[in-house]
Amino acid sequence: MPRKESKKEKKAQRKEKRRGKKDVIFSEGKKEKSDSGAVNFSPAVPGKVEELVGRTGSRGEVTQVRCKILDGRDQGKVIRRNVKGPVRIDDILMLRETEIEARKLTQVKRGS
Repeated sequence: MPRKESKKEKKAQRKEKRRGKKDVIFSEGKKEKSDSGAVNFSPAVPGKVEELVGRTGSRGEVTQVRCKILDGRDQGKVIRRNVKGPVRIDDILMLRETEIEARKLTQVKRGS
């Protein structure tokens, strides 16, 4: 007569199965899901935040920063980017592309 599996054993098997699906593979192209369940990421270029320019977005949820590209084809170039979420000077951003720059912030005065 086959032995009945306990809840702990079943949970351990499910956990092991999930762990096998979390393989990360770095390759060219955008994030894709393959047949084996692995996730492919496009290569990113590090950029160091040098200046916080200001807040933007309809509710001020995005911060515009100037960052210096640390590696890759545009190494040493300083570009303006919009960042959503917490950011400070000397943080490292992983940029998927370095050609496109964010528009300059325009200071709009209320009531005019």
